[in-house]
Amino acid sequence: MRKGFRRHGEDGGEEKINLTPMLDVVFIMLIFFIVTATFVKEVGLDVNQPEDDKPKTVDPDKKSIVVRITSRDRIIIAQRDVDIRSVRANIERLHAENPEAPVIIQPHPESTTEKMIHVMDSARQAGVYNVSLAAGN
Repeated sequence: MRKGFRRHGEDGGEEKINLTPMLDVVFIMLIFFIVTATFVKEVGLDVNQPEDDKPKTVDPDKKSIVVRITSRDRIIIAQRDVDIRSVRANIERLHAENPEAPVIIQPHPESTTEKMIHVMDSARQAGVYNVSLAAGN
């Protein structure tokens, strides 16, 4: 008689592999990976969307202070060329005339970011906290 592995059970049928412990291990590993996974918060800008879809009526006395930056980094406020050192003084003057007016900066796509940041800083230093960016021309 040859010694070896038995292929048949005591009842004469084939033995079956019990998969229950393997499934338990797989579910425990799945729970472990879900619990230990780090959830990364997406970095982005907060966008304030308008509350109403209808356009708001614009009060003619409430005009905006528009600061344009040209492709050659010239700064234009109220249809005049302004030196970079006098941007704050011009915004302060226009803000004193109309305290509710927001500052809208229109940078040209080819202008430098440095000029735009300088104008934004000047507006904040002038006491205007309602500063917006508009698409340049």
